[in-house]
This record gives sequence, C-alpha cells and structure tokens, in this order.
Amino acid sequence: MSMPIIMLFVVMAICFIIRMPVSFSMLAASITYFLLAAPDKLGQVFTVITGNMFANYTMLAAPLFIFMANVLNEGEVTDKLFSFCNGLLGRLKGGTAQVNVFISLIFSGMTGSAIADASGIGLMEIDQMKKEGYDAEFSCAITAASATVGPIFPPSIPMVIYAMLSGASIGKLFMGGMVPGVLLAILLMIYVAFISHKRNYPAGVVMSKREFLKATVQALPALFTVVILLGGIYSGICTPTEAGAVASAYALIISALIYKTLGWKKLWGIIKKSAANTATLALLCGTSMLFSYIISLEQVPRVVASLVMGITDNKYIFLFIVNIVFLLLGCVLDVSTIQLVFVPMVLPLVQAMGIDLVHFGVVICLNMMIGLSTPPFGMLLFIVSGLGKTKIKGVIREILPMVLIMIGLLFLVTYVPDIIMFIPNNFM
Repeated sequence: MSMPIIMLFVVMAICFIIRMPVSFSMLAASITYFLLAAPDKLGQVFTVITGNMFANYTMLAAPLFIFMANVLNEGEVTDKLFSFCNGLLGRLKGGTAQVNVFISLIFSGMTGSAIADASGIGLMEIDQMKKEGYDAEFSCAITAASATVGPIFPPSIPMVIYAMLSGASIGKLFMGGMVPGVLLAILLMIYVAFISHKRNYPAGVVMSKREFLKATVQALPALFTVVILLGGIYSGICTPTEAGAVASAYALIISALIYKTLGWKKLWGIIKKSAANTATLALLCGTSMLFSYIISLEQVPRVVASLVMGITDNKYIFLFIVNIVFLLLGCVLDVSTIQLVFVPMVLPLVQAMGIDLVHFGVVICLNMMIGLSTPPFGMLLFIVSGLGKTKIKGVIREILPMVLIMIGLLFLVTYVPDIIMFIPNNFM
C-alpha cells in the first residue's frame, strides 16, 4: 500500500481514538491523502463529489423523513398513537411493555429512525412503565430494543443511504424490510410476555369499548400517514422521495389543523432542528463519498476481496464473517461510521459473489441497528438511560437477552433470503 493510503487510515484511526465526529474524521483523513498524493487535484475532486451528491435525487428522501419525524414528535401525534395502542393491547399481561414494542412498529412506518423513535416516544413509554411498577432498567431496555424496529420496517433513513452507496432500489429495500421488521416486533413481544409473567408485571390500561372507539377515531389521522407513505410507494403512484414530501405535508396539516398542536413557534423550531439534522447528514454523505472515492481509487476493495477470498469463496461463509465483523464493529463504533466507511469496502465483493444487493442491504441495516443497542457504545443505551435516569449498567444487563434475540433473527434472514426477498420479488 502507498504512503498516502497508509496515512489515510492512520489519521482516521487517530480521529476515532480522540472521539472526533465521523464526518470530520473522514474529511481530515481524505484531505491528508490528497495533500500527500495529488494536492493539485483536491479542489477538482471536491467539486465533482459535491456535484454528484447534490444531483442525487434519492438523497432528498432522507431530509423529508427527518422533517416528518420532527413534525410528528413536536405535533404530539405520538400521544394519540400511544392511546390507541394502549386500548388495543392494554389488557395483556405486561400490556404497556407490549404497547412499547407495537407503537415502535407503527411509528417506524412514519419516521424511519431509531433515534427519533427512542427520543420521541421513549420518555412517555419509560415514565408510564415505571408508574405501573416495571423495573426502570427493563423499561429502558425494551424501549431501546423496540426502537431498532424503526430503520428495518419502511421507511428507513439508513436504507436510503445504503441505496446511495450501492445503487440498490429504495423501493425494493423498503419492501425487503417489512417482514424482518414485523418478525422482530413479534419476537420482542413474545419475550415481553415471558418476562411479564415471570416477574408478574401488571396489565396495561384497560379501556371500555367507548373509550377505545374514541382513541381509535383520534388516532386515525395519524395512522393514515403510514397509508399515504407506504401506499404511495408500493402502488407506484410516487417515488419514495415524493412520498416523503406528501407525507410531510400531511403531517403538517393534521398537526396544525386537526390536532391543533402545532403553531408557528413550534414550526420554526422544527424547521431549524430539521435543517441542523439534514446538514449533519449531508456532511456525512459528502465526506463518505470523498472517502469512498479514495478507497476505490486505491483499489482497497480489491485488497479486501483478495484477503477474504484467501479465507473462503463460499458466499454463506462470507456472509457469516461479515455479520460477525459488523456485529463486533457495532460494539465500538456508531452506525454512521460502519455504514459510510466499511460498507463500501465490501460491496464489490458482495456483487462478485452474486449476493443480491437488496438482501445484503436489509441484512446490514439490521446488523447496524443491533449495534445501536449493543454494549459498550450503543447510542440507544445512552439515550434511554438518560431519559429514564437509570444507570446504564442495569440497562445493559436487561437488554442482553433482547440483543441475542435480534442476533438470532439476523442470522435467520441472512441464510433464508426469501424472508427478505419474497415481497420485493413478487410485488415489484
């Protein structure tokens, strides 16, 4: 390997060690490379990379999903959904914990973000569970675990970014995530039922038929957001980007005019927050494109491919190795680092082995979401422990069985591709 590429990884490693944000780490490493390899081409490369990024129509979907998630959170739409889910599942043993999982499945169909899920409705869920006598650590753990459903069930911001990196169809990726997302929710609900009976956790809110009907009517406008978003995409009426725009407009309308929880002051705050989130994402994507350009230029994927091929040329063993490596990376690195730095390195090998890019994309997204809940640096662990004012040690102890359940599902969908590919292959 040449000196510039060695320095690229050295600078990257130093930046990670000092906990510099991943976008600035990739930028610093990339600039170092070009200063050593071709300082006269630095400006030209930046122009080409940024031009390609802003010409990428696919990427417009991400800020629209971010804006919609912020509108739904600030517009208190989640309160209506929470009441509806309480009425639906409250009679069950451990009803509120079951609601915690089920509402994540519904809410994920609107936001596509695990962080938005945990931050948006997480505090409400944790407080309610603690009031009803659940252990604080378990309340936080199930909130973190259920939030991982978000980026698996469509829409999904990580899948949008993966589509940008790989060229895979966003529509097929979204469809591929539907069954694994539902399966993950079901498995977590089964675990909740087991723990609730073992620890004698109480049933949730029991509503009369009249109260449930009222909660359903109030929740219908919010639930229709999912119909607009997914129905628009899967019917072929609009692209995921266009569906995000329509659903965002609809979220504004129901928050401001139907629920009347969104005023001009809140809207301005949402715009500023969405702009900041989008800027962060744009910087990540821009620097990742620059980094990926260097990786491709120096033929790093070919080196990685030769190393892997030296171990095996069997795609099933390769998928096992990738899953293990990415799970270990998820224990110490954040999702953006894994997705933007390491995924581009293995994509050429994925294609060379004949692995479907949609199947691999859903597998990798599930793998990365498990990383959000995996000790020691899983971001969701810190979010929920902060919301619940609970020591992270206890949250880690409670979430480990759930992480094992998620890993079990990961390997199931890895080696039974039809679980992911059935809907994309038959309905698109």
